[in-house]
Amino acid sequence: MTSVVQTPSVQDSSSAWDDYALILVDVQEDFWSEGVASQASGFPDGVESLLSTCREQGIDIVHVHARFKEDGSDWIARYRLRGWIPCVAGTEGAEPLPVAAPRPGEPIVVKQSFDAFLGTELDELLRGMGKRFVLIAGLVTSTCVLLTAATATQLGYLVALVEDCCADEPPFHDRILRTYPFIFTTTRSDRLGLDRPDWDEQLRRLAR
Repeated sequence: MTSVVQTPSVQDSSSAWDDYALILVDVQEDFWSEGVASQASGFPDGVESLLSTCREQGIDIVHVHARFKEDGSDWIARYRLRGWIPCVAGTEGAEPLPVAAPRPGEPIVVKQSFDAFLGTELDELLRGMGKRFVLIAGLVTSTCVLLTAATATQLGYLVALVEDCCADEPPFHDRILRTYPFIFTTTRSDRLGLDRPDWDEQLRRLAR
């Protein structure tokens, strides 16, 4: 499994959010199914607002995209047996939703698994940027978002899921948010500033 990472833009080293990054997972056409879209109609506006806030506040954004070769050579074994996989390179389904299009200088990590850290350079990228706390948002809550959050926690990052900027079938989405408080805390796109003091205190405690 490989990843492709674009060089991130240089941020002001005095940014108040230097320890933080947003990981935006798989906000791509193939994962924005009719079923999810009909139940999570506010998701695109939430993502647009979240990205706007991060860009205004200087919170680094890392985009994670699933992308697979048409010949199946990098497909997960289960999908090779099924004969189909989402987000084949060059197809419309692999494209990000318009609200989630990366801006120049924002790094893009490409994955071929459910977990954005598995077989990619995501951990190396975040550590190189000095990140200790990650906000995670994207598609879908019960799969790639959850598994990415679990690995981030096990790698030593503090993690918060931006709940209005994650989407899934509602029963799965709600169950994930309730079931895994030992892996992540939750926030919303309009609460980052309000939750920030608690997050900063957690980072200070870890630095003692």
